[in-house]
Amino acid sequence: MSNDAAVAELLASISSHKQALEGSAHVEIDGNRIIGSGTVPGFEMESDVSENGIILRVRVKAGVKMEKPVHLCFGMLPEEGIQKIDMQVDVEEEAEVSFMAHCTFPNAVDVKHLMDARLNVGPRASYSYFERHVHAEEGGIYVKPKALITLDEGARFKTEFELLKGRVGEIDIDYSATAKADSMMDMLTRIFARGDDKVKIREAAELNGERAVAVLVSHLAVRDDAYADIYSDLAANAPYCRGHVDCKEIVQGNGRARAIPIVAVNNPLAHITHEAAIGSVDSKQLQTLMARGLDEEAATDLIIQGLLS
Repeated sequence: MSNDAAVAELLASISSHKQALEGSAHVEIDGNRIIGSGTVPGFEMESDVSENGIILRVRVKAGVKMEKPVHLCFGMLPEEGIQKIDMQVDVEEEAEVSFMAHCTFPNAVDVKHLMDARLNVGPRASYSYFERHVHAEEGGIYVKPKALITLDEGARFKTEFELLKGRVGEIDIDYSATAKADSMMDMLTRIFARGDDKVKIREAAELNGERAVAVLVSHLAVRDDAYADIYSDLAANAPYCRGHVDCKEIVQGNGRARAIPIVAVNNPLAHITHEAAIGSVDSKQLQTLMARGLDEEAATDLIIQGLLS
């Protein structure tokens, strides 16, 4: 994607976001400047700007069921700079909230996007977070999201990270979670790395209460000279806990990938499974698509899209 195309996409995205933001809680951040925000009943947000970046404090009051998602618009138009966000989210008992994070860096040559988040999901509360990144083709960006997640009894947590447009640059994801009884967590990451992109993902979860459930999924495509290192650590420490780790990576050209699933069962009534698959595009799928008229490159791209969809 050219810079002009990326800027056009950003402007179109901003326009559509403006419409989506009507009647919704939201915050819009350019670099380390807050350019817009809004709240709704039952949703409290405090924001501040310090020499270290943006500080966000979010609270969803007990019992509040938010009908519309909270929109977080993060981005930076300049070629160089550092965006730092310190975020605290507290979802109180039996509250429900979803977040949509739009992160766009269309001109990045030397940009850093740093996120340090702490998430507390209260008893029987529900929290979901979808984060989509759009980058430039130069790959001049470093993204480091870090999150510490705590799930109380019966809490529901879901996060989805997507980086499919533009070069990854370098990304270092670090999520750690603990879960009490009857809680559920679902973490999904989808990334397409090209050129000399570097991807590092670390996801760790501790199931500490009875019947807690966790699913950690990473789907990546690695092309050219890109590299991916996936570390998934899931431990079941209480009776009737259930978990699954799933890592699938397609490697092309001189790309390299490593997956390290670590599963620990520390109670005889708990159960965890894992699956890791790294390799080239499936030859049978490739032949089937080529037999239907696609050339090899188009067929390969379609298979990759299927993996990352």
